[in-house]
Amino acid sequence: MIVKTKKYKLDTQLYIKLAMVNVLKEQWWVWFVPVVIMLIPIFAPSALWWCLGIALTAIVLYLLFWAVQFAGATQVEQNKVLFNKLSYDIDSRQILVKMSEREGMPLKWDMIQKVNQEKDAFVIFVSKGHIIHWPYKIFKNDQEVRFLEAIMRRKKLLPEKEKQETAK
Repeated sequence: MIVKTKKYKLDTQLYIKLAMVNVLKEQWWVWFVPVVIMLIPIFAPSALWWCLGIALTAIVLYLLFWAVQFAGATQVEQNKVLFNKLSYDIDSRQILVKMSEREGMPLKWDMIQKVNQEKDAFVIFVSKGHIIHWPYKIFKNDQEVRFLEAIMRRKKLLPEKEKQETAK
């Protein structure tokens, strides 16, 4: 079975939000750096304000760095294709990203790092900066969404559904 989606354009603000959330989840350990800096006044109480200033500056610069990276990615010519109206032909071998009926690019399933399934969409991470967002509304029916879930589970991109206990 081949799932053919409707054309969909990824909004730049949604892209920046998804990319920022992904980086913050992947790099959770970075948040320990300001905490460690704030522990310095235990040994040198006179450095409280300096440590507070450095910790806050580090947090702001970290968030600003990634925000600029992802906002800049929306302006770069090489990434413009990510923000065009695209349709997809999906099967168990590959995802065919189609700009038009004649132009397209295959994307193998093994190139995908991870998939997040949200309540109304699939978010596919090919890399930190390459994100594919598939809201359920681009599919024709729920059967296609379930088929896609099954493919992603077989490819180990989505966790297996927990077996429901039937207590009778």
